[in-house]
Amino acid sequence: MKKRFAAGTLVLASMFALAACGGGSSDNSSDKKESKDLVVSTFGLSEDIVKSDVMAPFEKEFDAKITMDIGNSGDRFTKLVSNPTGIDVIELAQANSADGASQDMFEKLDESKIPNIADLTDGAKEVFDSGAGVPIAVNSVGIVYDKEKVGKEITDWSDLWDSSLKGKISIPEITTTAGPLMMYIASDYAGEDITKDNGEAAFKALEELKPNIVKTYAKSSDLANMFQAGEIEAAIVMDFAYDVIKGDSDSIEYVVPESGTYANYNTINIPKEAANKELAYEFVNYRISADSQKTKALSLNEAPTVSTVELTEEEAGNMTYGAIADRAETVDFDFVNGQLTDWIDQWNRLINQ
Repeated sequence: MKKRFAAGTLVLASMFALAACGGGSSDNSSDKKESKDLVVSTFGLSEDIVKSDVMAPFEKEFDAKITMDIGNSGDRFTKLVSNPTGIDVIELAQANSADGASQDMFEKLDESKIPNIADLTDGAKEVFDSGAGVPIAVNSVGIVYDKEKVGKEITDWSDLWDSSLKGKISIPEITTTAGPLMMYIASDYAGEDITKDNGEAAFKALEELKPNIVKTYAKSSDLANMFQAGEIEAAIVMDFAYDVIKGDSDSIEYVVPESGTYANYNTINIPKEAANKELAYEFVNYRISADSQKTKALSLNEAPTVSTVELTEEEAGNMTYGAIADRAETVDFDFVNGQLTDWIDQWNRLINQ
């Protein structure tokens, strides 16, 4: 596998800071802390865990009050485009971050204010250097299948094109996080560099795969239902969805082909119109601290993006960590975003008809 590089109106409480009260002296009282509010736009999954394991420790350490703006990446990004004020930090999927960066929506980050950047993994540093923001989590795509029903092991992407799987697999919709990664996989199957032909060979490979596709999916919960109902026997999924799909089954397995996989990084940015940029910088740096990254990995099953976090094999599970991370290629989402409108049109005509 070749190496590749890779808003409705939102109403929020206005931001304010209370100055320390004077006590008849020209010196400020050093034992009175400044009250700080921070608005964080973040993902809606496992909200209670995010509050307790990510937000609460930061609030305690920095005497801050965090207001969370919750939702999926695409919806929150659209809101920010429509109304760029009121958000101090925003966490997005890599495709949306790259889009926002191309529209000059985010602060050009000062690395001296984010010392933990020095600990980013090579792949995460590559994404940061591309301008898409600071990576806070990484996931990758793999194959989930019912070994009992398939009757054999699936070890490579090419196995999904086997005629024995006719009408038995599901793939992600092009508009999902894994959709563009599916395009890269199809292009690899065709033996072409997707950035050279803009996806032409990928669509030919998808046309060849179509007899095996019973339906596409937009949510991992839908995929879990398809497996439980016996509608499908295999699917291409992001690693974080595996536990939901597997459930109590003993026969559903997850594999990342030795030939390689593709990664998506969730990143954090400071919008240009942020009201509290200094505290926002503290939050960004905190999100990639070793302690926060380790806690998040264990409670949210999100692979760390800093090299200072060590996980046991049991802790790592199916996360994009260790050997899997080593063979997870970054994706050039600037290229993807430039092609996406055309890809969606071609996809709908080929797959959804």
